Amino acid sequence: MRRFQCPTLVAALLGCCLSLPGWAQQSPEPAPQPAAVPARTSVGVARLDTVWIQPEREAPAHVIARNESKLSAEVSGTLLRWTADVGAQVARGQVLAQIDPRDAELAVQRAQAALDATQARLKLAQAQLQRSRDLVAQGFFSKEALGQRETEVTLVQTEVSANRAQLATAQRQLAKTTLRAPFAGNVKERLAQTGESVAPGSVLYVLSESGAAELQATLSPADVPGLRGGSELRFVTIGEAVPVKLLRVGSTLSAPARTQTARLAFAQTAAVSPPPAGTSGTLRWRESRPHLPPALMVRRNGGLGVFVQQGSGAQTTARFVTVPGAQEGRASALPATLGGDTLVVVSGQAALQPGVAIEVKPVSGRSAN
Repeated sequence: MRRFQCPTLVAALLGCCLSLPGWAQQSPEPAPQPAAVPARTSVGVARLDTVWIQPEREAPAHVIARNESKLSAEVSGTLLRWTADVGAQVARGQVLAQIDPRDAELAVQRAQAALDATQARLKLAQAQLQRSRDLVAQGFFSKEALGQRETEVTLVQTEVSANRAQLATAQRQLAKTTLRAPFAGNVKERLAQTGESVAPGSVLYVLSESGAAELQATLSPADVPGLRGGSELRFVTIGEAVPVKLLRVGSTLSAPARTQTARLAFAQTAAVSPPPAGTSGTLRWRESRPHLPPALMVRRNGGLGVFVQQGSGAQTTARFVTVPGAQEGRASALPATLGGDTLVVVSGQAALQPGVAIEVKPVSGRSAN
């Protein structure tokens, strides 16, 4: 039996079959995939009161004498001698220089003579007044004449007072021919030269007071609050540390450095004696306020600050807290918004951005430091 084959007919029948409904099945659509959960950044956190520090600060300082006086001549004359040279220790009241006193001595003699004359006149006037009073009582002297005698006594008494003041002035000028040390100290400069003619205002000595030195430190305004409340204040120089205590801080800023000056006194201890005036060194103290370590701080949004944990569980995010006045590489005081129980990011903060989800792992304070 012969098979009937017609390629054209077979192709037509096949096309009709495929065009019938339900003959060809459509491919199934893919099932929707669940939304991808954003990856959380792993960071280490610790309580703030386990990682904060109390840093040690320092500032340049030098010892100054409480008094450094320029001793000048107060009268004119020739310098006869000087008694103390540079570096000498002098006692209070010690003679330092002697100016020729002869002119002053003559002035004292003249004033004394004038006083003696007026006192003699007063004695005579008082005797005449007493005689006039006796005569008035007897009726031999008028009251008008008695009044004149009383006025004369008053005038002479006034002259006596003036001459006595003149004598005191001359004696004071005589005393000024001898220059004495106003306090115990060290001779820093000697400008007096034997045989020179000096005038009032001519500087003869520069004297630095001993035994009452103070420490002067130059501070940044940001360090002033820490110094006021600081502890372990000490002046360090040549390997020695001398304890000091704060006296006062100047309220004005020096230009152009914009710094403030602090004065401190040396503590009275038998172990260490205060260094002499002119000694330079470093003032050091420990802050009593808690500070953030510089390693925890990063810069975001144009300011320095720290990241803290916000929320819990699946809602845990990183919140950035700006620290006012913070400086690169320097510990900064805690802002008022952060407490000791705040959880602060101590590792992984360099790559964080504000508001990102985080996965926290507790870190001990000692490990964080």
